[in-house]
Amino acid sequence: MLTSIVGTNWGDEGKGRMVDLLSEHYDIVVRYQGGNNAGHTVINEKGKFIMNLMPSGILREKTVNVLGPGIVIDPEHLYGEAQRLQEAGIEITPEHLKISDRATICMPYHKLLDGLEEDRLADKKFGSTRRGISPVYADRYMKKALCMGDLLHWDSLRERLEGIIEWKNLTIERGYGHTAIATDEVMEWLEKFALCFTPYICDTTEYLGAAVKDGKSIIFEAQLGALRDINFGIYPFTSASTTLSAYAPIGAGIPYAKLDESIGIMKAYSSCVGEGPFTCELFGAEAEALREAGGEYGAATGRPRRVGGFDVVASRYGTLMQGCTYVALTKLDVLSYMEQIPVCTAYELDGRRIDRFPASIDELNAAKPIYEYLPGFRCDISKCRTPESLPAAAMNYIKYIEKAIGCPIKYVSVGAERDEYITLF
Repeated sequence: MLTSIVGTNWGDEGKGRMVDLLSEHYDIVVRYQGGNNAGHTVINEKGKFIMNLMPSGILREKTVNVLGPGIVIDPEHLYGEAQRLQEAGIEITPEHLKISDRATICMPYHKLLDGLEEDRLADKKFGSTRRGISPVYADRYMKKALCMGDLLHWDSLRERLEGIIEWKNLTIERGYGHTAIATDEVMEWLEKFALCFTPYICDTTEYLGAAVKDGKSIIFEAQLGALRDINFGIYPFTSASTTLSAYAPIGAGIPYAKLDESIGIMKAYSSCVGEGPFTCELFGAEAEALREAGGEYGAATGRPRRVGGFDVVASRYGTLMQGCTYVALTKLDVLSYMEQIPVCTAYELDGRRIDRFPASIDELNAAKPIYEYLPGFRCDISKCRTPESLPAAAMNYIKYIEKAIGCPIKYVSVGAERDEYITLF
């Protein structure tokens, strides 16, 4: 079974929690795009873990975890993440974690350039995490990036790096007026944080290809959501990578493989970190109450997330873009305090009601939410484990969302712990 677990909205939908839950039944978990610019939060019997680069299957001893060629790796961040996991008793070995030799290294100058550009943009900034993601993906396509496999050829790496840094300093020093970067400092950084990962670097395409041939089950774990996709998201307020399910085999390094199913993850309400249009956004006391109830702060940045009611228009579009077989609905329990549940059923644009998700950033900025309110269930549902144990209003809300997005909901989370969920079919 080859399964993708993907976000249908703006990210932070709870993908890591679902990967952690379902990985018990899979042999391998693969991260196939993105970097450490978003985080997956997992809470289980071992504790609370926030992982930005590590696949969420790392918390299971028998699951092999792969960082595929489609991702970008900041070795310093990965080093810190590995240290924290090991301190919590999670063993990280080359049998447990495999890093693609084709994965791109996110260098210190990528992070520097990311921050310099956000500062230059000032109030027109994109809301970058300043972790170098866009600059490193740009370099990958400019054919001026280093890959993890280059660490295995240390003697020739410096010569390549010197040429790249000479080119980079044209922008850093002469463009932004910042102090030039030195090759020696970058080499020291690589030696300190990157060389320790050489035992983990391998041809993951060969490894995964053999796994597919042998009938191994694989989860492809996405970062962010459909609305942050570089091609089909709220461009230019997107990530720099392809966040869609269809890209999973490519980013994992086995483009010839065919997915068996795509599981879309969405919250029972909406949340968004960063800049860009967010039509369903709520404000004031209503927003603050929802943000606090859901603990809506970015796993990677700690930034308060913007929040809104469930967005039918955006979620239906995201479900379609991800080609969802079925959906996992997360954080239903968060809505327990509401007497009435806000739902953005459509948008108003130029005085007209629309049900489509606009591609134009100007249309998205101009669109206004059309809200309706559904009855709340006003009780603690965290102990519910069957559909029959849910209050009628909660089940009606689930059925409403199913019909609105045109896709069945299979899983519903009713709490943050690993076992706090319901399987509907």
